[in-house]
Amino acid sequence: MSGINKVILIGHLGKDPETKTLENGSKRVSFTLATTEVYKDRDGQRKEVTEWHNIVCWRNLADIAEKYLTKGKLLYVEGRIRTRSWDENGSKRFFTEIEANNFTMLGNKSEKPTEQKIENAIPVSFVDTETPPSDDGLPF
Repeated sequence: MSGINKVILIGHLGKDPETKTLENGSKRVSFTLATTEVYKDRDGQRKEVTEWHNIVCWRNLADIAEKYLTKGKLLYVEGRIRTRSWDENGSKRFFTEIEANNFTMLGNKSEKPTEQKIENAIPVSFVDTETPPSDDGLPF
């Protein structure tokens, strides 16, 4: 039996996507996504914990991300965890990212990013049907 590597995130883009075209012509778009958990501590004080996730999109999904995604957008992302490692000055370095295989833009067009609510979301979905290129030896 094989394992399952599936990630589902809903959060806001931390910055505009960055586009890179590799030597073989494949397009790679990356961006950060912030997810925030809100809870009350033992004293009843409201606490927020924000996690930042590195997201990468390839090929057609990268084209769509480059065209439509901007800082602050509310986004639903599905993908898988990928960790790369390399040696740098004798030390082993690691970089973990979410390789998106689809995403859905959430929220109304007229809303500002800070006013977007998941409950009132108008989804627009995009799916990557191609597999990503083989590891090109880049650390990220």
